[in-house]
Formats: sequence, C-alpha cells, structure tokens
Amino acid sequence: MKNISDQKQLIDRFGRRVDYLRVSITDRCDFRCQYCMAEEMTFLPRAQVLTLEEIDFICRAFADLGVTKIRITGGEPLVRKGVLNLLKQLGQIKSLHELVMTTNGSRLEQLASDIRAAGVKRLNISLDTLNKDKFRLLTRNGDLHQVLKGVDAAIKAEFEQIKLNAVILKNRNHHEITQLVQFAVDRAIDISFIEEMPLGVIDSHHRGEMYYPSHLIREDLSASFNLVPIDKKTGGPSVYYQVEGSQTRVGFISPHSENFCASCNRVRLTAEGRLLLCLGNEHSVDLKKVIRANPGDMDKLKQTIIQAMEIKPEKHEFNLDEQPVILRHMNSTGG
Repeated sequence: MKNISDQKQLIDRFGRRVDYLRVSITDRCDFRCQYCMAEEMTFLPRAQVLTLEEIDFICRAFADLGVTKIRITGGEPLVRKGVLNLLKQLGQIKSLHELVMTTNGSRLEQLASDIRAAGVKRLNISLDTLNKDKFRLLTRNGDLHQVLKGVDAAIKAEFEQIKLNAVILKNRNHHEITQLVQFAVDRAIDISFIEEMPLGVIDSHHRGEMYYPSHLIREDLSASFNLVPIDKKTGGPSVYYQVEGSQTRVGFISPHSENFCASCNRVRLTAEGRLLLCLGNEHSVDLKKVIRANPGDMDKLKQTIIQAMEIKPEKHEFNLDEQPVILRHMNSTGG
C-alpha cells in the first residue's frame, strides 16, 4: 500500500484532480436571503460545529494532499467569533496559493483591512440588487447602505481581486443586471451572475418560474456592453467575459444551462464537519467523527480524505420543477 505521506494530490475516480476546498465555518448568518434559507431557521447547536482548531487541522491535511486554494464561507463567515485568527493561521500554510473568502459584505467596513492583512487574497461579495427596498426584501433584513460601505472598504484594502456575486431571479432582479455590471465597471471590480440552485425547501418563490438562464443575461447585457470571451480561470465554475474598454470581467455560473461538472475540482467542508463531495448530491464523509475519535492523527484524516475521492459523483442532477432532493439549505453547505 502506498504511504500516505507520499501522496501529494487528490484524484477522483473520473480522473479529476481536486485542488480546491470550500470551507463553511458557520451555518449562521445575519441575513435571511430568500434563495439561501427559510425565514425561520434552526441553526446547528454549537457542540456540533467544528472548532476553529479542528477546521485549521483539516485544512492543513488538504493542503498536504495538494489543495492549493481554500475558500472560507458561511452562512456568513464574519459572524464567527475568532475568524480573523483562523484566517491568519491558514494564511501561513506555505503550499496554499490562494486563501479567499465569500461574504455578504455586512461587516466589511470594520474588518476588510484585517482580513487582507491576515492573508486573504481575493474576496467575493454577494450583491443581488442596488435597490435598498428590494435588497431588504431579498435578504429579509439586510441594509444595502452598509454593504456598499463594505464594498468601498474592500476596495480600499487593496485585495488582489474583488468580485460581486449576484443570484438572478426572473421578475425579481433580472432587469437590474445592466445596472449591476455598470456598478462593477465604475469600481474596476468583477461580477458573476449565478443561476439559482435548488437546495433546501423554500416558500418565498417557485424556483422553476423564477429561473433566468445565463444566455439570457448575456443577451440582455449585449445591448449596453461588448462582452469579449476570455480564458480567465480562478479555479471555480465561472466562465468569464471581459467588458470591452474596462478592467471588469463578467462571470457566469450556470449549473443548469451550462453544466460544469466535467471539470469539477472542488469539495466542501460543512460547518458540522461533513466533507461534501458534490454540491448537488449527498455523498459525504463525516470528518468531524474521524478527528474527534482520533485526535491529532493526521495520517488517519488524510487516509479518510483520500478514500472519500472514490465516492465523488460524476455530476449533479438539478431539477427546478420538482421539490429539491437536497434538503440542506445553502447556508449549511457553504456555496
């Protein structure tokens, strides 16, 4: 049997190399976005959530196995007490090329410079609308002005890249895409448009009726911008276009209309310690159980991760017209 210490990369049974780990450090959030969670949520008891030390231990195991990019997510990661210390620890992993984060932006005004100093290179900020009333409706309790101040603080902190993420819903915010791109162009930052994913049961809208595919977004944008295809890759599923005459790139994440599973290089660690092998399937391994039963045993953890690659599925099977088969909400998945 090959020595674990000799293995430097993770390969699944379809020959795909896994070098990108998304880590949800909490399922809690200060927003209640309609496409992400129900209005009344029951969050995990704290004893079921990985400690920051356990998250750091697991991330180091993945880095030893060839993962070069780690994205910190939530819920909203910045509501987790001690998050800056965790970022500093992860930022010291020499083999890690990129430490990045996704946030709703609500706490960036206070924390952006500290996040950058901790070693986070790139930042994704969720922003679905620039209308303050609609923003409150979509997030159920969010303050658009506070998020916009957070965007400005992030720009001032000089991250290597800042990207806005907008989930587009038909007849809810699809007519605002031109305004959102112009907002990004004016600030020389990037933006990605995301097709809604059917995770978790929600009661705010019918996902099939509000589905707005990426090709329609591109058609709408062509009236105001010339989008030039580029080969830009960031390790994620976005397909990028350059807005001609600007520094802004527009990405499209299209799990329905332009399935990207064939090139999937990602796995996800949930806040409760489940290693999810696919966003759209329940194939998973309980890493929390492994590390709590074998404290400090890095080889045991690595072996479990290596074996988990054998159950990573080939693709997801999303259907917007049926009740979701994946009952976990996006806040417990980490995006």
